[in-house]
Amino acid sequence: MPSLLSADFANLQAAIESVPSADALHVDVMDNHFVPNLTLGLPVVEAIRRVTSAMLDIHLMIENPDRWAPGYAEAGAESVTFHVEAAAAPVRLARELRRLGARAGMALKPATPIDGYEDLLPELDMVLIMTVEPGFGGQKFLDLCLPKIRRARALIDKAGGDIWLQIDGGVSVETIERCADAGVDSFVAGSSVFGADHRDAMVNRLRELAAAATTG
Repeated sequence: MPSLLSADFANLQAAIESVPSADALHVDVMDNHFVPNLTLGLPVVEAIRRVTSAMLDIHLMIENPDRWAPGYAEAGAESVTFHVEAAAAPVRLARELRRLGARAGMALKPATPIDGYEDLLPELDMVLIMTVEPGFGGQKFLDLCLPKIRRARALIDKAGGDIWLQIDGGVSVETIERCADAGVDSFVAGSSVFGADHRDAMVNRLRELAAAATTG
């Protein structure tokens, strides 16, 4: 799914309309506290919701998600992901997001191990493993995350249920196949999509590469 972090913030509707084949739109919310960058917030997400029926996948890179995350579900986002490093009560927050009708996602920074969160998986609909340090788009994929991706895949399979495994950071035609092979089934791509000459064609190309890696 394309990340609007790499889109032109002055022309978000045009950016959204340029990727009609996308399975969803990934929206990064940063507060300049949890990560060293400041992006858009709830009012812009509400505006995006008004101009598209596409699935909105919100990634909250903010402090105090326990307070702020439910508002994004109330705004109509189908998926809301919080960072477990910032959540005071992740189980309660995940349950509240689900109660409001959103899929509940848990994100982990590259250095945060997945192993200690096995018991939390039944409360979740998605695990997001950051494959760059969160905060800025256009970074290089961190190969050191691949073993963690494989461990996450094994834990998710053990837990059962409909839990997506997503990665965000450095996803491109050069990296997506080995991530799919490691067990990823949801991919966030920012600069590789919005930096392409033909954005929607790149969305489809990435999807085809990921599918080929898991069926070939």
